[in-house]
Amino acid sequence: MSSRGFATRQQRGVTLVVALIMLLLLTLLVSGAFSLSTVNLKAVGNVQARSEALAAVNKALADVISTSFVGAGAQTPNVDINNDGTNDYSVTIQAPTCIRATIADAVAPSSVSLGALSSDTWNTVWLLDATATDSSGGSGATVNVRTGVRVLLTDAEKKIECP
Repeated sequence: MSSRGFATRQQRGVTLVVALIMLLLLTLLVSGAFSLSTVNLKAVGNVQARSEALAAVNKALADVISTSFVGAGAQTPNVDINNDGTNDYSVTIQAPTCIRATIADAVAPSSVSLGALSSDTWNTVWLLDATATDSSGGSGATVNVRTGVRVLLTDAEKKIECP
């Protein structure tokens, strides 16, 4: 009987070792899953912050392009991206730069009277460079966007603004 009792105690010891190894593996699996989910959450947060900054700079550029920006200097509009009443992003738009001017051969017909357009009109291409920065400091996101826009100018405007 003593050999049988020894085998039972030995089996209990092996069961304990196997259980401890399984517990260790389960702990490693759970901690790995937690670490992976934390990294994924940070990556998603970074993508969201970049998308918000990109939307803020696009909104500011659209606002500038919709006005008569030719000849305007640098601008620094603030953008409230989530409409909560506080400015979320500060956008810096450099002074527009005329990069090309070509004479406009023909003006497309329009139902809108454009006034004194003559054959002396110019298709000018302007470079707009804007940078959005998270002004709340939460994400630290910064996005730089360069875009071009074509503006039809008269000969007199072209001589002044786009030499």
